[in-house]
Amino acid sequence: MSDVVRWAAFSCVLVPVVLVAYGGSLAGAAGAALGLVAVTGVCRVLLRQSERGAARLLAEQNNGHRGRHGRTGSGAHRGTRHSADSAPVD
Repeated sequence: MSDVVRWAAFSCVLVPVVLVAYGGSLAGAAGAALGLVAVTGVCRVLLRQSERGAARLLAEQNNGHRGRHGRTGSGAHRGTRHSADSAPVD
């Protein structure tokens, strides 16, 4: 993510410089810079949330989380068969 932030910071500086160099007003360049900083900040927050969510999902998948009804076990309700040794005696 640091590369993305570096490029965003670079563009936040470069765009106003180019605007002033090509005859734009300082106020317009400052407004463009503030707008880019705001958009960059929002995108950074959203990217961080997305990374956290993906990491949480991956951790749950690797943790073997099966959900409420995904338990495994032994017994007649789980589809196991009785062997001759454990068969009920009449």
